[in-house]
Amino acid sequence: MKKLLLVSLIIPFFFGCSDNGFNNKNPYIPNYAFTLDLNMNLPAYSILQYPSNAVYYSGVGAKGIFVFNTGSGYNAFDAACPNQALSTCSTMTLKGINVLCSCDSKEYSLFTGQAQGGAQYPLKQYRVEVNGNVLRVYN
Repeated sequence: MKKLLLVSLIIPFFFGCSDNGFNNKNPYIPNYAFTLDLNMNLPAYSILQYPSNAVYYSGVGAKGIFVFNTGSGYNAFDAACPNQALSTCSTMTLKGINVLCSCDSKEYSLFTGQAQGGAQYPLKQYRVEVNGNVLRVYN
């Protein structure tokens, strides 16, 4: 009886585990494995030390990535339009605290990844770890 009680107390812990709600699935953007370290002591990335600033880094992900300082942490999103097939117009451009998809003229927030006015898919997000002045972005 004690074993049954112990097992019934432990089982909810296994089902209670989550991945922090991190969903990276998008049918238009393939999953590319990468790890990128950005040293914010370097002039190219020093702007990331201040809230509401973003940098674009090409050569990783589908169309490059945007890394953004939210003021309480960092977000990293793929620069490919999340609701368009990959094409010449599907690389987004930085527009203040948003990014703009030139294919459909939708703007996406770098704070949340959501489109203004709504869209089927949000920006494809990547994980970011902070280690001193180095940001590690990975998928």
